[in-house]
Amino acid sequence: MLEAVTNIAYPSWLNTGDNSWQLVAATLVGLMSLPGIAVLYGGLLQRKWVVNTMLMAFSGFSLVVLVWVLWGYNMAFGPQAHLGADGSFWSGLIGHPHPIVSHFGEQNRAVSGANTLVPFHYPTSTLAYFQLVFAAITPLLFLGSLLSRFKFKAWLLFVPLWITFVYCINAALLWGGGFFAQKGAVDYSGGYVIHLAAGVTGFVGAAIVGPRLKRDKDHALPNNLMMVAIGAGILWLGWNGFNGGDPYYAGVDAASAVLNTNIATAAALLTWLAFDMLFSKEKKPTFLGAINGMICGLVGITPSAGWVNGYGALIIGFVCSGIVWVSWNYLSKVRPFSKVDDALGVVYTHGIAGLIGGLMVGLLADPGMVQYGVAGKTYDAAGAFSVGGWFYTHSFHQLWEQFLAAVWIIGYTAVASTIILYIVKFVCRGLREKDEVLEVGDLAVHDEEAFPRETFAERVGSLSREA
Repeated sequence: MLEAVTNIAYPSWLNTGDNSWQLVAATLVGLMSLPGIAVLYGGLLQRKWVVNTMLMAFSGFSLVVLVWVLWGYNMAFGPQAHLGADGSFWSGLIGHPHPIVSHFGEQNRAVSGANTLVPFHYPTSTLAYFQLVFAAITPLLFLGSLLSRFKFKAWLLFVPLWITFVYCINAALLWGGGFFAQKGAVDYSGGYVIHLAAGVTGFVGAAIVGPRLKRDKDHALPNNLMMVAIGAGILWLGWNGFNGGDPYYAGVDAASAVLNTNIATAAALLTWLAFDMLFSKEKKPTFLGAINGMICGLVGITPSAGWVNGYGALIIGFVCSGIVWVSWNYLSKVRPFSKVDDALGVVYTHGIAGLIGGLMVGLLADPGMVQYGVAGKTYDAAGAFSVGGWFYTHSFHQLWEQFLAAVWIIGYTAVASTIILYIVKFVCRGLREKDEVLEVGDLAVHDEEAFPRETFAERVGSLSREA
């Protein structure tokens, strides 16, 4: 009996608290995609596109899972390929693509190009799953720009190509110990790698694919605001895993990141409501406006959640929401934004909010917010890490590094996404469904409807006869 008690089936390096939190945090992020994004987007669109939206979300997520475990994870977080001289851009561009699905790959201790100053206390499978759900949500975000006309077959090809040649490279450069990480640029949970890249890709994709049918665009009213509320709520609370899991440990910085996420989000939601009530033409608060503000706060705090204090989170929520509100209402009327049909405004709520949030790291990051422990006598071990913004250090160095990384994300993502889209267009003989298919929607593409009126009528009639 004593032997059974003392011989615990844990490796010596495993911390069960850290391991449990990473798995829970990853699952919260996964719920943001399924069902979060699926029901949020499905509720925002016309009824005839609900099935298409949900299936694109579920199939896109599934495609990323397979890409990630077969080659994507090690491209982004594995040992650097060193395609050039040490310290050069090419040296820190990408990792070696190979699978992680063997027993060795899944159960050994996590060690990767993203390794922190403190060694990981869980297996590679935990870290890979956590990073997987980050990768998987990104195509679902830019899907919001392409809805109601993007060809389903093109989607099935575009997602794995984009994850491989855009996401994995951006992630390696900023998160996987690559060139921009070595230079000092930071991105706490994906303001650049996920949201800015999604906004750019969505905008480029919408421009190349072309607009929705005029009638659909003119009557683009939500079909179910209750479903929008459910999706938005899952997104907000799921974000606690998004930002709270990124210190990689269940420590004090994880708690700070969660609290700051909620501070920024609440401030951003209320800011959008206030702007609607004070400056919009109708002078009325709207639920959809509140959701836009909420997303701006979530996205804006993502690059800095554990590196700013509560005051910084408050400022980020207000500034990001205010700037995106102005962009949504005025920039959208100026070329090239006025010529691109970004169906759900992803370029604003994710692209612009992610950019502003990433740059504000260079202004508001508090050196006292230590990622692996706390400053002072209570934490003297090696591995403390923090970021200093201009407000505290009076140096623009961090802002400059944030700016350079943003320029790369915007430029590379736009060019690479364009190339991939034209390759997919050639292979699939177009990116856009035919107009006669667009007139019908789900029934023409999938032979299914989310709200089949005929079936509903038959059920009602049957119940009446039984009565």
